Amino acid sequence: MDAVPHMGMEIPPPMPGVKATSSENDTGPGGGVVAPVTTIEEALLTRRSCRAFLPTPVPRADVERLLALAARSPSNSDSQPWQVHVLTGAAKRALTADLVRAYDAGREADVGEFDYQPRADQWPEPFRSRRRRFGESLYRDTLGMAKDDIAGRRAHRRRNYDFFGAPVGILLTVSRAPLLGALVDAGLFLEALMLAARGSGLHTCAQASLTDYHTILRRHVTIPDDYVVVCGVALGYADDSHRLSTLRTTREPVASFATFYSDVTRRADSA
Repeated sequence: MDAVPHMGMEIPPPMPGVKATSSENDTGPGGGVVAPVTTIEEALLTRRSCRAFLPTPVPRADVERLLALAARSPSNSDSQPWQVHVLTGAAKRALTADLVRAYDAGREADVGEFDYQPRADQWPEPFRSRRRRFGESLYRDTLGMAKDDIAGRRAHRRRNYDFFGAPVGILLTVSRAPLLGALVDAGLFLEALMLAARGSGLHTCAQASLTDYHTILRRHVTIPDDYVVVCGVALGYADDSHRLSTLRTTREPVASFATFYSDVTRRADSA
């Protein structure tokens, strides 16, 4: 299949299935070809925050194709404020070593470049309950850790700084110039990247935790002062033999967050 030119950007042809080396993968037990999803609906339904990856390399050309697809995302006035930094091999290992060293030394998180989230004790409802439900599902139900298992929880959090073993680590940044709108654009780019990955049989995990040490990130990649680090992204083939592969999160029903208005009655209709 020939490459497809699109608005001045050449998007490489789709990736074929890739041989994986897991006891279980998207095609079932015993290893084999990782089957890509074929519809947007399937990509949405199978996308998850993957926290255990195989070491199977992802070729640079494949990553470039995913980024080219993600760049088709809409942005305010077509400003396209994103810049990404892709780390593999020795570059990723060097970054991981510095991040883990800081974490193991108990270094406090850097002052955030923007207000990402409330402190743990300041989340209001219903978000507090949803957050608690996720934590219980991750630590208690999936990892089998007690609430007071501080060492175990720290060990799990430490894996963030190795991108959960993924062979590709991506840092997503945006310009400060478009103000908060750039963060909206970054979210659109991020979702497109994650869905495109599913279309190639790959999995991802968006990682806000990497922003804890954004000054360390800046020592390893060239991020201009007028750009902020939005998050990291782990990219690779899922290790479906890992117990974390069973973790799934729930979603609220449409009726809980959508209100419909009729052109005739102009009244809320939740039916």
